Amino acid sequence: MQALGLIETLGYTTAVSAADAALKAADVQLIAVEKVIGVGGSLGVTIHLSGDVAAIGAAVDAGKAAAQRIGTVISAHVIAKTHEDVNSKILARFLPGLPADSKTTDAGTTSDGAKSAASAILAEADQTDQTGTAGSASTTAPDLPEIE
Repeated sequence: MQALGLIETLGYTTAVSAADAALKAADVQLIAVEKVIGVGGSLGVTIHLSGDVAAIGAAVDAGKAAAQRIGTVISAHVIAKTHEDVNSKILARFLPGLPADSKTTDAGTTSDGAKSAASAILAEADQTDQTGTAGSASTTAPDLPEIE
């Protein structure tokens, strides 16, 4: 059974820290990063994770704990099994270029491209940590879908 994990943070650095910890804690995939300018102009970032229920639970707990050490966590939640409408009408928005019904299976799994996108985000974060400046003008990996 596939589950969906969501961790919503204030700030990009906090979200990258949550994603890094979550992906290291369990066998899960980062399927999307959603950025929204919220009340007061704050940047809200939600990371979306997919995997089996136990792995998502562990990943969300680890990601939330890591993010709380860096910044502010707005919410963290695990959905044990998403309804097929959530997959086809909401999650499909995060995986452009594929027909809506083939972006996720009825269990919520996605392509392996999400892992490489997560690696690209984390590599950029590592470069920023080492040099003190971002590696590029972009704040997201080129192949990771961004929803505004």
